[in-house]
Amino acid sequence: MARNLSATVSDIYSGMRLDSFLFESGLYPSRSKAVKQIEAEKVFVNGTTPSKKTIVEEGDFIVYEEYVAQDKIYLEPQNIHLDVYYEDDDLLVLNKQAGLICHPSPGHPDNTLSNALIYRYGRDHLAHIQGDDRPGIVHRLDGDTSGLMLCAKTDEIGFELQDQIRSRNVNRRYLCLVHGNIASDTGLIDAPIFRSDKNRLRMQVSDKPQARSSVTTFKVLERFEAGLKDNGFTLVECKLYSGRTHQIRVHMEYIKHWCVGDPTYGTPGKSDNLGLTRQFLHSYFIEFEHPRTHEMMSFIAPLPQDLQQALQKLADRRIGLTEDGREVLAQYCEHARGLETSSTESFAFL
Repeated sequence: MARNLSATVSDIYSGMRLDSFLFESGLYPSRSKAVKQIEAEKVFVNGTTPSKKTIVEEGDFIVYEEYVAQDKIYLEPQNIHLDVYYEDDDLLVLNKQAGLICHPSPGHPDNTLSNALIYRYGRDHLAHIQGDDRPGIVHRLDGDTSGLMLCAKTDEIGFELQDQIRSRNVNRRYLCLVHGNIASDTGLIDAPIFRSDKNRLRMQVSDKPQARSSVTTFKVLERFEAGLKDNGFTLVECKLYSGRTHQIRVHMEYIKHWCVGDPTYGTPGKSDNLGLTRQFLHSYFIEFEHPRTHEMMSFIAPLPQDLQQALQKLADRRIGLTEDGREVLAQYCEHARGLETSSTESFAFL
């Protein structure tokens, strides 16, 4: 069992961030492990619970839980295709395919993005800020959600990217096709999320004190008429202001506009999922400031073929693009496919 130990900050560490102090002074073997201990509330400064950014001063009294080394996790390198859009010595932007789990989990011990990253870059050339079983991982996408992700090659860059995500300075936008016609052209869903009591594989909107604040905004891009087996469809652009597990899917269920094809949060009973066996959810746009160069970088990834085919089935049922839809379509065509905007009147023709 880990013991509680104490230390006093000396003058040479005065003015340093707490996570850096815990590493540099040798109290923890890495900054990433120090951050985990701080976030788990196993470190106290002068009797109070700090954050990793807390600045320590000479004479501060630190109480911390002793770090007990565990057996190192070994992930097998596996040659899995990676669609890398950009990379440098610090980070990479990749377009994750549907079906690729980000890191090992119960039921998915290998064939993950982490295994692929180790094969391509080597475990010593990836950030380990989320643990040795998640090399390179900064944030996640659900296994059956496709699209753009950030990965880090060093802990320093990984922490900086995570800070940007937490401070909402990474612009992440998703294309999502939902059941039904959403009446309003824009919306904001501010509903805390917590794990379901009945099914541990599901999340749900909850008023429990432990539920985590979750905010999603959306813009309607295009609407499609109802058919014999459905009540119509709406294509929306969703933007995340937090990054909870299954957030968009849970929020769409909450407003009763279920994500098309979603096997976990899909519509009750029988409905037309347009031939999809996974949720119509694609991380098509990401924008962030490069932590080292401070250059603003943005990327767009086109819809995968299965999602394109689902939209094409609705081509003769389109009601029309919204103002936001025309703007997003023009941007999408220019950057993702090189199409002439004038040649496209609908996302269903992409």
